[in-house]
Amino acid sequence: MKKQTCTLLAGLIATAFLSAPASAQQKVKIGFITTLSGPQGVIGNDMRNSVEMALDHLGRKIGGLDVEIIYGDDQVKPDVGKQVAEEMLKKHQVHFVSGIIWSNVMLAVAPTVTGAGTFMIGTNAGPNQLAGDQCNELFFSTSWQNDQTPEAMGKYMQDAGLQDVYVMAPNYAAGKDMVTGFKRYFKGRIVDEVYTRLGQTDYQAELSQLRSKNPKAVFVFLPGGMGIQFLKQYSEAGLRGQFPLYSVYTVDELSIPAVKHAALGQLETRYWSQDLKNEANVKFVGDYKKKHGRPPSFYGAQSYDGMMLIDSAVRAVKGNLSDKKGMTAAMRKADFKSTRGKFTYNNNHFPIQNFYLLKTVAGAAPGSDPVMEIQKAVFTNHKDSYGKDCKMKW
Repeated sequence: MKKQTCTLLAGLIATAFLSAPASAQQKVKIGFITTLSGPQGVIGNDMRNSVEMALDHLGRKIGGLDVEIIYGDDQVKPDVGKQVAEEMLKKHQVHFVSGIIWSNVMLAVAPTVTGAGTFMIGTNAGPNQLAGDQCNELFFSTSWQNDQTPEAMGKYMQDAGLQDVYVMAPNYAAGKDMVTGFKRYFKGRIVDEVYTRLGQTDYQAELSQLRSKNPKAVFVFLPGGMGIQFLKQYSEAGLRGQFPLYSVYTVDELSIPAVKHAALGQLETRYWSQDLKNEANVKFVGDYKKKHGRPPSFYGAQSYDGMMLIDSAVRAVKGNLSDKKGMTAAMRKADFKSTRGKFTYNNNHFPIQNFYLLKTVAGAAPGSDPVMEIQKAVFTNHKDSYGKDCKMKW
């Protein structure tokens, strides 16, 4: 009798344990990979700050569960990014990997993560391969497909009747995607198409070549420290007044404090701006400024949204992290308050969203840094160009 009672009691305890809330049993582990060293580390630091801001806004929980974030530095190297991802998967057994600035790094990391049956939430890089025939149910982006933003600038410049454009971008996956996107909508004459070294900081040779081509306008994609050095050298060479400059991901909230007046008047296209007046963005930008004394960048907005997307997925399955189908279905709804406002997902898990023309103008207070402000919408609910090559049906 005593033995039967003990057996029954043990069974009841086991049943109670199994039926206990998921929150009492586990925590969400998220690996966040970005660039935290070298000249491009300023981008990664902004992304990390924004992840932490999202967690603050979520009460340091994800979907009601305790959360652990493991940060990793890819050093702008695909092989390093892949090694960091493998360590996160094997040693830390993360449920999600997120982040990634560079498309060449993403092309190494994403297949590693999804191949292990783990979610990859990209918060910047959007190479065309992952939007097209390499799309995956476990891959989601909270940024954009690379071609989309320059498509918007190409459309703006085409509509403005510009001709004889000099085009320049770094020689890596995103640089080629950006130029492809630009040329998809800009049909005027391109006087030269130049690809520079990734991470390059001296542009004197390219500027001399540009001057010799005598273009009517210049289009560039030079993110991070590359953009800072280019803008300074472009202005110092007296080219801004001679050759109007149009760009994507070259002037932003991280580069403006370094280049200041050299960015004034600059036109960029982007899906996000700190002056977007929606509930999530007003809170994110306001709290970020209070905490860090400066505005966040679009890199940060995307990373903030990445955490909110993960939270929506975990919340939808009530903390059951083994329910990957349920989390996939939840993320496809994009049912969270995004810094860009409401958006939807294309069949390839890249956002369908608005793209705006932004202009760099003088700050409101005397002596303050310039700021970027929305001028108008170029695209509304804009899909990327590769969804047709993605075989996912949902």
